[in-house]
Amino acid sequence: MNQDIDLGIWTRCLKVLSEMDKKKGTDGTEPGPAPSRAVDRFGFIKPEQGNSPDGIPKGKSIHEREREERRIRKWRKMIGVGGNDWKHYVRRNPHVVKRRIRKGIPDCLRGLVWQLISGSRDLLLMNPGVYETLVIYETSASELEIIRDISRTFPSHIFFQQRHGPGQRSLYNILKAYSVYDRDVGYVQGMGFLAGLLLLYMSEEDAFWLLVALLKGAVHAPMEGLYQAGLPLVQQYLSQFEKLVIELMPKLGQHFVEEMINPSMYASQWFITVFSYSFPFHLTLRVWDVFLYEGIKVVFQVGLALLRLCHDDLVKLPFEKLLYALRNFPQEATDPDVLLPLAFSFKVSSRLEELQKEYQKRQEGTSETSSGERLQPLVSKTMSRVGSRVVSNLTTADRK
Repeated sequence: MNQDIDLGIWTRCLKVLSEMDKKKGTDGTEPGPAPSRAVDRFGFIKPEQGNSPDGIPKGKSIHEREREERRIRKWRKMIGVGGNDWKHYVRRNPHVVKRRIRKGIPDCLRGLVWQLISGSRDLLLMNPGVYETLVIYETSASELEIIRDISRTFPSHIFFQQRHGPGQRSLYNILKAYSVYDRDVGYVQGMGFLAGLLLLYMSEEDAFWLLVALLKGAVHAPMEGLYQAGLPLVQQYLSQFEKLVIELMPKLGQHFVEEMINPSMYASQWFITVFSYSFPFHLTLRVWDVFLYEGIKVVFQVGLALLRLCHDDLVKLPFEKLLYALRNFPQEATDPDVLLPLAFSFKVSSRLEELQKEYQKRQEGTSETSSGERLQPLVSKTMSRVGSRVVSNLTTADRK
């Protein structure tokens, strides 16, 4: 199997999004909430049968409640009133902040902390009235596409179930506003899961600016390449991930080669939605806590940890069963208290930088090769008259 992600990878990624469509429902109807069915503490309707994990213990002891209250008090002291003390505390105690975020942000403070660590609060304060203008006065070429996809985002969550209800309206407003704000990116379906997740923890306008902070890179590297034409950043990330699997889990990496499995077949949505699609919600939240503070490396780390936890089973499976297993991890592998400590044990930052440089160098070489091939007919006609200098000049001009 070619270790480089081929240029047709974006079509497979789009196919993943199409499969997400089918799985979430494509009949265009949005059922209303079902009040007779129980919901978990996050607002998702529980299945009528089976034991679907929602990350909630059946009941907390007095000791556990007291420990949680102490944890919340520590976070409130760290943040200050309205987040006023946050930056000062981070400068003074970066290791404490990192450790506490990795343990999980208290749910009652999650929305505020996400805004603080992403840099979106600053964007909001610097751009008064911009979101309202985008929603009310601007039009988007993606409006019909957004409307079509609204009911496919977290369809089992009560906030998004009502047709044209407050959840769907807010989600539409955010996605439409961003498609106008950044017309180069516009709208891609995977963005709905990011916006939908944010809406569960903050207001429309706050969620919009956090989406801007992520895609434009207010704190970490911009994510917009995940959604641009050709999905260039997805191609890069999958190439890096494939190399990491081969280096860190060579037996599994070799099995993937033999079964002709590459990351585009199972990991595209990990990067496109940052684990907000098809994974238990309590795990998604813990991943997002760390992702917003430490950056995209956590997606690589969590992906590697999933493979490591299931390694012994995966290496025994033939193609079809292997692909199914990579898209449906067992409950025990998605327990954040088991998965995340293992994920953090993978020290990948330096290696990711090296792999990024290697990938970009290969892309530049591929681009130059393609340019040379396009210019060959012209070169053959002029070589006898002006010599090899023409080749150099034309190739340089083509790159420009």
